[in-house]
Amino acid sequence: MAHAADPVDRLDPVVLHHVVNTLGWPDLRPLQRAAIGPVMDGEDAVLLAPTAGGKTEAACFPILSAMTAENWTGTSVLYLCPLKALLNNLVTRVDGYAQWLGRTAALWHGDTKESQRRRIRTERPDILLTTPESLEAMLIGVKTDHAHMLGGVRAVVVDEVHAFAGDDRGWHLLAVLERLERVTGRSIQRIGLSATVGNPQQLLTWLQGANTGQRAGRVVAPDVSCARTASPPPGDVELDYVGSLDNAAKVIAALHRGEKRLVFCDSRRQVEELGAALRARDVTVFLSHASLSAEERARSEQAFAEARDCAIVATSTLELGIDVGDLDRVIQIDSPATVASFLQRIGRTGRRPGSVRNCLFLVTQKETLLQAAALLLLWGRGWVEPVVAPPDPRHLLAQQLLAVTLQEHKLGDHLWSEQWNGLAPFDRSAAPVLRHLVEEGFLESDGGMLFIGQEAERRFGRRHFIELTASFTAPPQFTVLSGRTEIGRMDPAVLTEERRGPRRLLLAGRSWQVTFIDWGRKRVFVEPVESGGIAKWSSGSVAGLSHALTRAMREVLLGATPPVALTRRAEVCLQEWRVADAPHLAHPDGTLVVRKGNDVRWWTWAGYRANATLGATLGDIADPVQRPTDCFVRLREDLTQEMWKSALKSAETGPALVLPDVDQRAVAGLKFSAALPLRLATATVAARLADFEGARAALSERTRFQSA
Repeated sequence: MAHAADPVDRLDPVVLHHVVNTLGWPDLRPLQRAAIGPVMDGEDAVLLAPTAGGKTEAACFPILSAMTAENWTGTSVLYLCPLKALLNNLVTRVDGYAQWLGRTAALWHGDTKESQRRRIRTERPDILLTTPESLEAMLIGVKTDHAHMLGGVRAVVVDEVHAFAGDDRGWHLLAVLERLERVTGRSIQRIGLSATVGNPQQLLTWLQGANTGQRAGRVVAPDVSCARTASPPPGDVELDYVGSLDNAAKVIAALHRGEKRLVFCDSRRQVEELGAALRARDVTVFLSHASLSAEERARSEQAFAEARDCAIVATSTLELGIDVGDLDRVIQIDSPATVASFLQRIGRTGRRPGSVRNCLFLVTQKETLLQAAALLLLWGRGWVEPVVAPPDPRHLLAQQLLAVTLQEHKLGDHLWSEQWNGLAPFDRSAAPVLRHLVEEGFLESDGGMLFIGQEAERRFGRRHFIELTASFTAPPQFTVLSGRTEIGRMDPAVLTEERRGPRRLLLAGRSWQVTFIDWGRKRVFVEPVESGGIAKWSSGSVAGLSHALTRAMREVLLGATPPVALTRRAEVCLQEWRVADAPHLAHPDGTLVVRKGNDVRWWTWAGYRANATLGATLGDIADPVQRPTDCFVRLREDLTQEMWKSALKSAETGPALVLPDVDQRAVAGLKFSAALPLRLATATVAARLADFEGARAALSERTRFQSA
């Protein structure tokens, strides 16, 4: 395995022995070789590889070797994941590697029983697999002596780091890691494991937090070519237009019999309806989505891993690295919203020698055919979205100020910002949020010290402040029970909307009749029935499509074709788009303002956030009651070209583009917004809805007027 001056020689001999004799590997992969030096030298790193690229081993083998060489004791490594299911999937493998060297790994998350937690507190494992929320719960909880439990931590592995960095859980992760460094009294090595992203160096800088520039850091990506190439990426990809979810079920039932198929949908309702349609066609089918009970999901994933001729229908919950065995096919219903998401999904296939990565798109709507074709156009160019942290996380500043006060019991009213080692925005710039917390009674000030106040107790104090450790929120759901078995959770709207006949639900791909609703405890009791029922969940926040993807949709309308196989049905539908609709929607040399009766639309093809920004900036000529869309901005029905030119001139010469208007329901949906002044909570949501760069690009293009 090793050659002269080979980095593999640095691994502990026991690790090398087991790699060859226990795992039966003839060699390490390029990523695993390249990671040895930086990880063992204590550098921060982002290890980049496609799905199933061996990233876990690339981190574990050198860390275990360093642990032995430097005689680390106690819990010295944290392995953080965004999903409990991913932790469940990893713990046996990581513990197996640790045991080669007489070390141990253990699991701690929201589902871990108290008896197991007690054992972990007394017999500290060398590696603790957990979530950032559970880590924070250890820091603020009264049952765990966090200085004893976590004081020896030297390295943190963050799996699927890109999944954290793109939303508020990333801000929460960074803040908790800075607080952990205060507990350990040392700088902690940070190792991120990531699928392909468009900006890996920025992702590394982000992960380093307050340590940026203070400790060496490196992106390790020998398997990933960041260069854009003229030829499409390898993979057998086909795009088909089937027109309905029922037709998609017919195709799946008829194709690839005897094979194991993973079918991705982009809503829980779609998963349920497709699952029921496949079951009705005698396909062995399993389901996985976030509103199924943990036991139900685990049963599905386990059965799917062991079966052969079957399909598992899932949302993005199975996009991350949860192992579901050796797949033959990935099928995508409609289209994911990002190229990064597609790369995760297609990466589930092609793992066996001699097999190739593959994905069949079955598109159920004309609009999503355009989106899927655009996504594959970007993929064919080797383009991947950059991962960008959401701006202005003021609600998390409030959460962190309360959490660190709970952890320390009291906080100096001048020294509080030191808790995050100067990490922005958890620094002195958070002073207005702190002032509001004191004024509203969330914190109390006495003798130069801050303490938890009565308002924080009232709002968040239930169950030992467990509400404070979750940095994201979901609308309330009712638990669905068959006898004592939990099936999953369902939106309360299903139980309240008017409907004739018995009330039936569709959940876990099966039909259930409601027998009793416990409104007070939010529980629904059901019994199985043969057929019928509906599935429904609130969609939560509407993110919309990006500027890059929407621009690619315009390119497809104007004739660009993705480098994949298109079925005859897909070709016909795209051609209909181009002949019948494109002349009134897109122009190769700029944007169109199209009047159809009283309906006036500016076809910007700029994306949801850019259009929301444009709608606010062009206030006088934009339709005041419109909701933003991905592709166009609706304008006033009495718009004239003179009004348009005047508004455009004002936008170009004015002080700045305008932040979008914010629905107050969106502000209420911002976790911990109750601990912010309304103006700051509203400004936070508005900043996240804006895309100034995309809006400026649309404003700079030539615009033509047209009557349809």
